[in-house]
Amino acid sequence: MSNNKIIHTQNEYGIRTEAQDFPMMVVLSFIYVCNAKCPNCPYNNSNIRSDYKDAMIMPDELFRKIAVECGKHKSLLRLSGGGEPMLHPNAVELIEFAKKQGCRIGLITNGSCFDKEKLTRLIDAGTDAIEFSVDAGNSETYKKVRPGLNWDRLNQSVKMTKQIRDEKKSDTRIICSIINQQDVDIKAAEDHWRPLVDKIQVRKYLTWGYNEANSADESPYLEPEKHLPCPWLFERLNIDSRGDVTLCGEDIAFEHRFANVKDRMIEDIWKGTEFSSYREKHLNMKGHEIPICSTCADWKYRSWQYNYWKVLDDADTRKSEIIGDER
Repeated sequence: MSNNKIIHTQNEYGIRTEAQDFPMMVVLSFIYVCNAKCPNCPYNNSNIRSDYKDAMIMPDELFRKIAVECGKHKSLLRLSGGGEPMLHPNAVELIEFAKKQGCRIGLITNGSCFDKEKLTRLIDAGTDAIEFSVDAGNSETYKKVRPGLNWDRLNQSVKMTKQIRDEKKSDTRIICSIINQQDVDIKAAEDHWRPLVDKIQVRKYLTWGYNEANSADESPYLEPEKHLPCPWLFERLNIDSRGDVTLCGEDIAFEHRFANVKDRMIEDIWKGTEFSSYREKHLNMKGHEIPICSTCADWKYRSWQYNYWKVLDDADTRKSEIIGDER
């Protein structure tokens, strides 16, 4: 979808209706172990992983505490962070647990660690979205942008996911993401993946404060000079494998952590004075006075209209067409 067809701003800004009492999305840095060496990954371009050598994997007990709290509010747990979530030894069991608590689950994966049993369990559990990071439309490009991974294995995983999902007529959405970076043919990638997934998300190339500029599309969503509020503060919360909370996902090293979910309830943190003060600054167009926001190179790519929720809605529409055609 081209940028000029999307409205990224809105008339009034503020906390989303669904996030009044609890974040709509809780983004978990679930694991810091990875089997890929992607050049566009900030974790490969920094010392973050070595700084987490004492907490490379989120403990089961911590995950369950978060899942219980999120489940009460039907919040979405987005399993992301510094590595491949499916390398967590108990990933499937923990996702099953979270779904039983009432959580929604968005799993971001490189697709390298699946087999039929794992995928069947994830889909049977009601995993809401499985998002494959693909970034290419052919094996040659894939070797460059996702070294360490196997193109055929990725395709096998995506096809298997679709086959199981369609046979079970489940509600799991299948999404693939493509980072719009130099030397990647976006159209070729879209053409390759379109028959296999419900939604293709073309992402902006983000620096995260660590990557060198490699974007193939630097057109902003929000005009930087206007300091319009960033939507992330009004919908989502980020937690690392130690339970620490930071203001924003842009702070992937959690250098500006200000709370820990082991000590405080997520609802208390979300409605607490820290987040309230940050939001107030953004609403007053003074977000750039916040240290982490003042150096954010990716603020201009936040959108109030085209976001993860829109991606899920688009995937739902396509999924209904696919499953409907097969009934």
